[in-house]
Amino acid sequence: MRRREEDEAVASWLVAAGRGGEPGAPLNTPLVPASNFVLGAGRAYARSDGTPTWAALEELVGGLEQGHAVAFASGMAAVAAVFAELGAGAMVTLPEDCYQGVSGLAEAGRRQGRWSVDRLPLEDTAAWIAAAGESDLVWIETPSNPLLVVADLAAICAAPRRPGAILAVDNTFATPLNQQPLRLGADVAVHSATKLIGGHSDLLAGVAVAKDEAGRARLAAARALAGATPGALEAYLAVRGARTLALRLERSQRTALLLAERLAAHPAIERVRYPGLASHPTHAVAAAQLAGFGSVLCFEVAGGADPADAACRRVRLIRHATSLGGVESTLERRSAVPGQEHLPAGLVRLSVGIEDPEDLWRDLARALA
Repeated sequence: MRRREEDEAVASWLVAAGRGGEPGAPLNTPLVPASNFVLGAGRAYARSDGTPTWAALEELVGGLEQGHAVAFASGMAAVAAVFAELGAGAMVTLPEDCYQGVSGLAEAGRRQGRWSVDRLPLEDTAAWIAAAGESDLVWIETPSNPLLVVADLAAICAAPRRPGAILAVDNTFATPLNQQPLRLGADVAVHSATKLIGGHSDLLAGVAVAKDEAGRARLAAARALAGATPGALEAYLAVRGARTLALRLERSQRTALLLAERLAAHPAIERVRYPGLASHPTHAVAAAQLAGFGSVLCFEVAGGADPADAACRRVRLIRHATSLGGVESTLERRSAVPGQEHLPAGLVRLSVGIEDPEDLWRDLARALA
């Protein structure tokens, strides 16, 4: 498996990684729908040994993060593999603002007595530095979902950790193009490849990237034991989608900033949350840490749930749908999602795609009128 050179641009790596180099080999990564292989070449059974299609996805994302990647059936399967490393009675620290799937997994383990859970505000860097010395798993999601809080990763990763502790970063919103947690000192970076890496809302996949080979082996063993393996088609689609990640992200986050600025001045909007705005609580950290501010923003519609729901129903070009990171723009009122009732009632999360920016603005302005 080829490693990305230090001076190789990520945009070039996205296009070149995971391809066969032998004369006569397919130019594109082949879809290999195989469960077992002819013995004698080091690969016997897919669940334990992987497939060439999985390997291509792992090479691509691992090279982006400058680590050792393992592909999974979903982002949550990758998350569960990290949690599987915890021993009985472990202490887990999570952000207060966190993807509800991760919160649910952590809470289920707490109820079963497998670990204790502490929740901290991401912006409280001092609290996270203290937690790093006490926790067995420090789980950071930055920017967070959905409030887009940006943690000071450099400071938290530099804090002393207890022996054997894991510092894991959900890097889904930032992608490795905007942020590389392993280079800052994290142990694991996790991605829902369903979202920006795949980019076309047509697959479920996850990737966990360890800083070293020993960490990769533990993640691969957890994948094999749980059977949390990606499908052949899903891995193939994730690689194909990732080829255009640099182009998609560049356009969508430029449009996201434009929409955030206009929404902030709109009379029907009480508040806009986007790390690229100077008004965002963690804008300074984001500006110093991120190469780009991302393709997701949130805005609070004045009047709460009913006007927000009405706006979501009125959009025509933007799709009223959950999830994020696709070429199409989507929005939804997040407090309507089970487990997210604590969020502001009128909070709408908007994932910005690659459509014409002025068309998106006209659609939003009409829906809010």
